[in-house]
Amino acid sequence: MKRIKQFTKLFFLLVFLTSCKISQNNENPIINSDGKSNNNNNLEKKKMEIKFSCGEDGISEYLDDGWVILKEDSQEKICTWKSVPATKDCDMEKDKGCKLTKPDKIGVEKTYLLEK
Repeated sequence: MKRIKQFTKLFFLLVFLTSCKISQNNENPIINSDGKSNNNNNLEKKKMEIKFSCGEDGISEYLDDGWVILKEDSQEKICTWKSVPATKDCDMEKDKGCKLTKPDKIGVEKTYLLEK
């Protein structure tokens, strides 16, 4: 019985070890006629999506850094909320049930899709 347990442990260990594969990069770099290698990693473009809302605008920092705007989208967004009483004789401090929350300031949220 003891040999069977050892054999099954060894069997599972071998199955586990043989099922794992090593990741290898088999791509050979392309060498141009002048002897320089051509890496495709440098040709890949980076994409990023950023959002600015309620008067914030930091897109110029990204444009100065070399990013290009591919797509720009804007939509209205509520920036701040305010609490108002539901009726004239409502005391919002004592009776929390008569407090209504309404939008206070409405701004614009801009979404940029950038590429570098």
